[in-house]
Amino acid sequence: MSSAGGTSLQDALTGLLTVAARAGVAENVARAEALSLAAALAESAPGAPADWAAVTPGAGTQDFFDSAVRGRRWRGAPTAVLTDLVAQGSAEKIPYAEALAEVASAACSLGEPTMRVIGNASVAAAAQLQAAGARLQQVAATPTAPTAAVEAKPAVEEEKPAVPERTVEELLAELDDLTGLAKVKREVHRQVAVLRVEKLRVEAGLKSPTITRHLVFTGNPGTGKTTVARLVSGIYKALGLLSKGQLIEVDRSELVAGYLGQTATKTAEVVASAVGGVLFIDEAYSLTAGELGADQYGREAVDTLVKEMEDRRDDLVVIVAGYPEPMEDFIAANPGLASRFRTTIGFEDYTDDELTDILTGLAEGADYELTPEALDQFKVVLASTRRDRSFGNGRFARNMLEAAIGRHAWRLRDVTAPTTEQLRQIVAEDLTDEEAKTVVPDEPVAAELAPEPGPEQGETA
Repeated sequence: MSSAGGTSLQDALTGLLTVAARAGVAENVARAEALSLAAALAESAPGAPADWAAVTPGAGTQDFFDSAVRGRRWRGAPTAVLTDLVAQGSAEKIPYAEALAEVASAACSLGEPTMRVIGNASVAAAAQLQAAGARLQQVAATPTAPTAAVEAKPAVEEEKPAVPERTVEELLAELDDLTGLAKVKREVHRQVAVLRVEKLRVEAGLKSPTITRHLVFTGNPGTGKTTVARLVSGIYKALGLLSKGQLIEVDRSELVAGYLGQTATKTAEVVASAVGGVLFIDEAYSLTAGELGADQYGREAVDTLVKEMEDRRDDLVVIVAGYPEPMEDFIAANPGLASRFRTTIGFEDYTDDELTDILTGLAEGADYELTPEALDQFKVVLASTRRDRSFGNGRFARNMLEAAIGRHAWRLRDVTAPTTEQLRQIVAEDLTDEEAKTVVPDEPVAAELAPEPGPEQGETA
């Protein structure tokens, strides 16, 4: 369970829990998050469930795949704990990101290493480090040593004062720097202007209408909804509308319990964890109209959510997201939802040029460089890819890069001492459309090994 020259998952967990203790993060929360990340990265590796269960007492194959479902959202984005540490300006944010990068590296040791897992780990490690502001020194991976070797600085982070909170202007500038999303950016700027003036009027003792801060994000998967939600949480914090500014991302499976009565408690606990920040519910319509129609568990979750939104209205923002038409039905399903969600922001699909920019940015973040021929090959792949509702947009670009990193490692398998240029360059032959067309984005390749999922199992975008 340990790759040559690499770190075992058990050792990586031990290191992460040490940092978590210093940061004041509950051990069970940090452990569960790290195990979910490892499972999500290694779910396509033969034999991975057994190796994962070996460091997870009492766990089995189904637990592995359930954890993988929960952890897929972190393959290209910071984990929930890291997001919270960044929002707090914690001195432990970089050490925690480094520890998560080690977990990503260790995931490559689960089962039989595959090129896909190597790519997953490289992109995931880079996402954690970037979110914390750590500088990626090197990401190197080979099938015999699948490691995302990273070093972050400064090494004396603990001795520095907390990082100053970012201003509204800085966060809006980051929003504006995102690829595409022109309509989304305009709407967020408009929302910020309205809320800022409302806050100033209240502070001046003037009458001001109560403006709901909750939002509906509609669009296809991979169009940046979670990324924008994370920025919105920071912007609302900078405006003084939220006390902490963390983002808690969940789906139906994390709100609904197995028995009536338990769902209310489970939903209330999730909402409580989001107080002071933003609760982001993906595919929210699954609570009111799943494949088998509306169910009492989902209705119980929605009723609890509406009550909690009212009780905690002064320090909680809820953003619900999903496909446009089902989201309309979701909002209409409960009068309490309709009165609280009055602003809808639509996310359009990315163009080919925008997807190319996204791919380039992801590659740079993982310390890789795409050659001009590789970019041309990516455009060829895009031209031959169907753009229906199953198309992953930004996720498609991420999956392509993950696969390319794996092929890059395999291409260099017999090069004894590759140059830095060889270690960094993704060439055209590394970017083929074979995997993009045969692997459903974020679905486990080895899913046939898992038992049938329960009725409440969901998937995030």
